[in-house]
Amino acid sequence: MPAAPLASVLFVCVHNAGRSQMAAGFLTHLAGDRIEVRSAGSLPGHQVNPAAVEAMKEVGVDISEQKPKVLTTEAVQASDYVITMGCGDACPIFPGKKYLDWELEDPAGKGVESVRPIRDQIKTRIENLIAEIDAQQEQ
Repeated sequence: MPAAPLASVLFVCVHNAGRSQMAAGFLTHLAGDRIEVRSAGSLPGHQVNPAAVEAMKEVGVDISEQKPKVLTTEAVQASDYVITMGCGDACPIFPGKKYLDWELEDPAGKGVESVRPIRDQIKTRIENLIAEIDAQQEQ
């Protein structure tokens, strides 16, 4: 029987089409099933940003099958970490959750050249998040 995930993380941005999808892709890729991953948007778009899909494909992470999802209260309640990326006050607050706000440039309307630095910033933050979650388990 597989072990329960160490933590559950929800990534939230407005359209759930760029930053939050890249973050969810990296966390799933780097942590596997050790961490439960969700992403959502306060006003979800119609598709994941093609430049984000291409930028992620360049580093071996395929998010092409992902679809933007609407942010629900249930998703927030089911998560240990809620990481917002520019959704402001749209995200409901519940006690006992760890909230982080990652200020990242919005990749909407940008080409892949402009999305790469955002992708790389997200990867660094994801690596730090995994280290933090692992450290919590060792306490």
